[in-house]
Amino acid sequence: MNNIKTFDSNSMIKKILLLAIPAALKNLLDMLQVLIDLFMVGSLGINSLAAVGLGLQFLMMLGVVMSVFSVGGNAVLSRLKGSSRINRANKVLYNLFLFTVVLSLISTLFLVPLTPFLYSLMGASDEVVKLGDMYFGTLAYGLVLIFLDVLFFTYFSSMGNTIVSLYIKIFSASINVLLNYMFIFGNFGAPALGVQGAAIATLIALGINVLLYLLMFLGKNSYGFIYTYSTDIIKTVLKVGVPASIERGISMISFMFFVGLIASYSTQALAAYQVGLRIEGIAFMPGFGFSIAAMTLVGQYIGANQIDLAEKSALFTAKLASVFMGLVGILMIFYPEFAIKLFTDDEDTISQAVIYLQMVGITQVPLAVMFVLSSALRGAGAVKTTLLISLSTLWTIRIIPSYVASYFGGDIIWVYSMMALETLVKGLIFYFVFKKGSWKTLKVKT
Repeated sequence: MNNIKTFDSNSMIKKILLLAIPAALKNLLDMLQVLIDLFMVGSLGINSLAAVGLGLQFLMMLGVVMSVFSVGGNAVLSRLKGSSRINRANKVLYNLFLFTVVLSLISTLFLVPLTPFLYSLMGASDEVVKLGDMYFGTLAYGLVLIFLDVLFFTYFSSMGNTIVSLYIKIFSASINVLLNYMFIFGNFGAPALGVQGAAIATLIALGINVLLYLLMFLGKNSYGFIYTYSTDIIKTVLKVGVPASIERGISMISFMFFVGLIASYSTQALAAYQVGLRIEGIAFMPGFGFSIAAMTLVGQYIGANQIDLAEKSALFTAKLASVFMGLVGILMIFYPEFAIKLFTDDEDTISQAVIYLQMVGITQVPLAVMFVLSSALRGAGAVKTTLLISLSTLWTIRIIPSYVASYFGGDIIWVYSMMALETLVKGLIFYFVFKKGSWKTLKVKT
C-alpha cells in the first residue's frame, strides 16, 4: 500500500468492493442464520420462540461489550497493516486474544447465574424464563467462542481480507442448519433437546468458525500470533474502544426508549415498526459492508502516512454506499407493500409499516453517509466525536421531540418524521465534521 501515492478511482472502487461485498454478505448470513433459528424453534411453540428471540436480543446487547476490542482493534490493526508492520499487528492480535478470552470469561461468570433474572426483567412468563435459561444459559457458557469469532473477523477485516470471514461463515452457517435439525428435533440419532439443542448447534458452529480461523494462522502466510504480552497495546485499544462501547451502549438504551414510544400508540404500530426494522435490516447490509471498508481503508492509509488518500477513500466509499442504499430506498418508497406482506397480512399493520418504510426510504442516502463517515472517524480514532454527534442528535432531534409529539397526542407520522429528520441532520453533521479534517491530527499509538 505504501507505493500508492495518487488517487485512482478504478483501483479504489475495486479496493472498496473487495472489502465491502464480502463483509455485507457475511452480515447477511448472520441475519439469515438468526431467522432460520427462529423459524425452526418456532415449530416448538410460542414459548420457545419467545425464549430464543429474547436470548438473541441479549446477544445483541453483548455487542456493546465486544465493540471495545472490535472498534479499538480495527483502529490499531489497520494502521499497522497500512505501515506494513505485520509483526506488530500479530503482537496486537495475541494481546487482544488474551484480553478477549478474559473479557468473555468474566461475561460468562456474570451472565450464567443472572440469565433467569434477565428474562424475568423483560416480563417473560415462568415457562419462557425456564426455556430461556436452557437456551441463553447454554450460550453463555460458550461466550468465549462468540467473542473470538468477532475478534478474528476484526483482525482479517483490518488486514483487508473480508473474503476469508465470508467463506468461513458460509461453511459454518450450513453446518449450523444441519445441527439445528439434529439437536432441536432429535434427528440422525441425536437427542431432541429443543431450545437447548439450538444453543448447542450455535456453539458448535461457532467453534468451527474459531477453529478455521486458527487454521488460517497455521498456513504459509503472514497471519498469526506473536507471543509478546504488552499492557501498552491493551491500553491503546481501550482508549479507542471504550468510548465506542459507551456510544453503542447508550444508543441501544436510547433506541429501547424510542421503541417504547412507538409501542404506546398501539400493538399494530409496534408490530409495524418491528416488520419495518426487519426489512430495513436488509438495506443495512451494504451500509455495514461499506462502513467496514471505510474504517479499514482510513486506518490503513493513516498508517501508511497517506492522509489525503484516507480522506478521499472515505468520501468515495460514502458515494458508493449512497448509490447502493439510495436504490434500495427507491424500492422502499414506491414498493413497500411487497416486502411487508411477506411478514403480515394485517391491514392496519401493513398501512403503518408502509409509512415507516417510506420515511426510511427517503433517508437512505444520508443514512449511507452517516454509516460510512462515522466508521471512517472511528477508524481515525475520533471515537469521542462520533459519541457526541450520535447521542446529541438522537436525543435532541429524535427522542425528545417524538416524546413531546406522543404526549400531546400527535399522530405516529410525527414520530417517524423526527426519526427521518435526525438521520438527515446526523448525515450532514458527519459529512461536515469529516470534511473539516480535525481527525487528521489525532494520534493513535501503535
